[in-house]
Amino acid sequence: MKYISFAIPCYNSEAYMEKAINSILVGGEDVEIIVVNDGSKDGTQKIAERYQEKYPTIVKAVEKENGGHGDAVNCGLAHATGKYFKVVDSDDWVDAESYQKILAFLKEAVKEEEPLDMLLSNYVYEKVGAKHKKVIQYHSILPENRYFGWEEIGHFHASQNILMHSVIYRTELLRSFQFELPKHTFYVDNIFVYWPLPYVKKMYYLDVDFYRYFIGRDDQSVNEKVMISRIDQQIRVNKIMIDLYAKHESMLSCPQLKEYMLHYLETIQMVTSVLLMKMNTSESEAMRDDLWHYLEEKSPDAYKILKSSVLGKFTKSHNKLSHKLTMGGYKIAQKWIGFN
Repeated sequence: MKYISFAIPCYNSEAYMEKAINSILVGGEDVEIIVVNDGSKDGTQKIAERYQEKYPTIVKAVEKENGGHGDAVNCGLAHATGKYFKVVDSDDWVDAESYQKILAFLKEAVKEEEPLDMLLSNYVYEKVGAKHKKVIQYHSILPENRYFGWEEIGHFHASQNILMHSVIYRTELLRSFQFELPKHTFYVDNIFVYWPLPYVKKMYYLDVDFYRYFIGRDDQSVNEKVMISRIDQQIRVNKIMIDLYAKHESMLSCPQLKEYMLHYLETIQMVTSVLLMKMNTSESEAMRDDLWHYLEEKSPDAYKILKSSVLGKFTKSHNKLSHKLTMGGYKIAQKWIGFN
């Protein structure tokens, strides 16, 4: 039995993908590693095939036409045979000691009569040059050492969203609602985490620093200049998340789940708004207004709540003082968390 299928989306990743693969190989025959070559123009495919030849029962080298990160995740999910599914980006890696604890837990979890839908763990910002490595953990928010549901979660702070790095989903859960990420779009990791949330019933949190999130390449998608150059894709993701919230809004009977989904949506709405503010053009102002109008149209209640929040008041406003204060707060957050 394969307990976890790890998908590694790769695009021109020859310089660093081996570290990701090697870190996951520690799991041995209990896991499978699906290396998805998303139309690379370098030696990515040769490296993937070399690992597949050496570890034929663990590694799958899948080659496809370029479709973007989300399409590579879709491809990985289509090939997955493991009970659980995890995405590891090709420039990231996992911690060996934490990995063993996660595998040991899942071996017991699959024996449960009611299946576990989502396993959560911590992740670490591995930012180049940073002396202090910021760890995102949830022990103040989530119950530990037992299964739980949404009604038992606490309040998440701005820096504590459940990201792709911290989540492992049950494979069949993702397949049960025709999950599919958009092609040729960056930042879809937010959709990957957000979309399944209303379908999740049973959760567990392991307080281990499992995922290592590398920050430091100039061409990295989370590099601020790169994000601004791809603002259209950030807006696309933001609007898809608004659509998902609006679709499920009336069916979210659990107040804690509804609050968390709104909290996550607020974070993305603010990130997009801040990036548009940093562009500081008449066109970017119009795009920011359009985004807030879109939220108002799709979910009047969410719009009312978000525009009245402290962050909403600053990031929605065209006031010069609001702009200055927002930029100052953004710089502090960058330094404190080290997210780009």
